[in-house]
Amino acid sequence: MTTRVLEKKVASLEREVGLIRSLVISRLAKDPEGEYRPAFVRRILKATKEKPEYEFKDAKSFLRLIRGK
Repeated sequence: MTTRVLEKKVASLEREVGLIRSLVISRLAKDPEGEYRPAFVRRILKATKEKPEYEFKDAKSFLRLIRGK
């Protein structure tokens, strides 16, 4: 076997181990706060794709906007 073939196999195994580890952790480790509602997750994921309406330059401009002043 050539070095390239071995490198490809090792990379493939690393990906598989990562996926299996992720699956095991997600099944065993429970979030103490509980699970998120699916509707909330969909709304947040949709919001991440939208263009932001405001750009904050500093803490004062951010506070002014959320306080409505």
